[in-house]
Amino acid sequence: MATATGAEYKLHLRPNISMGNRGFVRVIGLSAFFLALPLIGVLGTPILWGLLPFLGLALWALWYALMRNRTDRESLQETLRLTRDEITLTHITPRKPPQHWQANPFWVQISLKEKGGPVENYLTLRGGGREVELGRFLSPEERATLHDDLSRALRHLR
Repeated sequence: MATATGAEYKLHLRPNISMGNRGFVRVIGLSAFFLALPLIGVLGTPILWGLLPFLGLALWALWYALMRNRTDRESLQETLRLTRDEITLTHITPRKPPQHWQANPFWVQISLKEKGGPVENYLTLRGGGREVELGRFLSPEERATLHDDLSRALRHLR
């Protein structure tokens, strides 16, 4: 989400969370169903009791992995603030301290490497003696659009 006022530009980037609560319930339910299918053949035998803990462990591992992924994605974010005097970028990653970068917007260079970067449309900002990546969790098309919008905002504030 980007907002612009007379002399300020703010940008809050968050990754898309594609699986909602209904999808989560469906994945867990279908997994439980398909994991339980082979147990039909051993109903009423002592083997069932030997296999049930593994079924429960597999379901718990799937549930844990999906929940961990969701909480990690929800806490991942980038905030960019651009004023006439300063540009600041704060990158918040799960289980790590926030990373901060700031520079004078007059000297900041924005770069979009369409090919040859770690990913397609690799977007970086250079200034204040460092080069930082912006929008690492965005799609290539979103990074290209962000490059255009941020270039326009930098030109407007200069």
